[in-house]
Amino acid sequence: MNTPARSRLVELDALRGLALIGVCVMNYHGYLVQEGGSWPPRNFAERVFDPWSGPLSTRFAAVFVTLAGMGVTLLTARAVAGADRQAISDVRWTLVRRGVLLYAFGYFLDWVWGGTILFFYGAYFLAAAVLFTLRSRWLIAIGVTAALAAAAVRWWALDRSSDGHGVIWLLQSPSPDPHSPRELLLDTFVRGTHPLLPWMVFLCMGMVLGRLLPFSRLWRTRLAVTGAVCLALGYIAGTFLPWHDVLRSTGPFDRGLCYVFAAVGSTLLAVTALGLLFRRTASRAATHLLAVAGRTTLTLYVGHILVFNLLVHRVHWVHPAGLGTSIFLAVGYWMVAVVVAHQLQRRYATGPLEWVYRRFS
Repeated sequence: MNTPARSRLVELDALRGLALIGVCVMNYHGYLVQEGGSWPPRNFAERVFDPWSGPLSTRFAAVFVTLAGMGVTLLTARAVAGADRQAISDVRWTLVRRGVLLYAFGYFLDWVWGGTILFFYGAYFLAAAVLFTLRSRWLIAIGVTAALAAAAVRWWALDRSSDGHGVIWLLQSPSPDPHSPRELLLDTFVRGTHPLLPWMVFLCMGMVLGRLLPFSRLWRTRLAVTGAVCLALGYIAGTFLPWHDVLRSTGPFDRGLCYVFAAVGSTLLAVTALGLLFRRTASRAATHLLAVAGRTTLTLYVGHILVFNLLVHRVHWVHPAGLGTSIFLAVGYWMVAVVVAHQLQRRYATGPLEWVYRRFS
């Protein structure tokens, strides 16, 4: 009776662990480039791992946010199914506390690691606290609206810019006062690295996908086909549509619809295809280690920031270079991190930051 639940959790945890490894690789590459590493991309591999406009740019983060939405559904499913107002209120406040904690922690972490996803992760949980009781059709509508709104904002900014009006206030944080309430809201909703417009589409998609767990063979096939179609449409439209280059861009920081289509497609393929692989290999050591990492993501995410700053900025053991250095650093970190996560799970059942997170939320 309990086997499906265990397999489902291993599937999601392993996906989360794999997504975090990808986030680590892309972050290390991007930050080493900003520190003076090799740029622009000179070969195929460097173009693929281009942290700003390559086909892997933010794709791992999109999977991570989708898994967060699925986790929200699993957390709230019992309260929603029982239609118990008190239980729904309790779980809603749990999401609010988690959102506020991550938002505040991410706000201060952003001073050390600019563009951290934890800041936006907190905003996603606050949004989920409002949305989790809605029907799937409304969640889909909200996700689509977020994607359309992001594209519309970018379109408006382009139109204003072409007429000679300044739009830098909307697209970039001002350096003298980047932390005013107005700038904080603009960063959260519009111009940050993972703003609610359009990233709500991934959270809402995850919440809907969570309601389909465990995936039947039919649903897994449908979702995989939908993902392949969306991925193809995103790149085809981005290549052939006679729009402005920014509007048909598949780069994440242009907030275009082609990017959303492509990222939704790649995320659905990851959740279905890789999820099936991890489900079938749940007893294998590699899947187990990924799942352990996936249950310790907050600690390991913050850890990869501390290790980077130590090795690059403090002891200067790693110097800005090309993609090879980034991958070597990321692989080295994860070889140690997975072992540490495994020991933490064995001795304490959770990571230190996960313990604090649950204690206060």
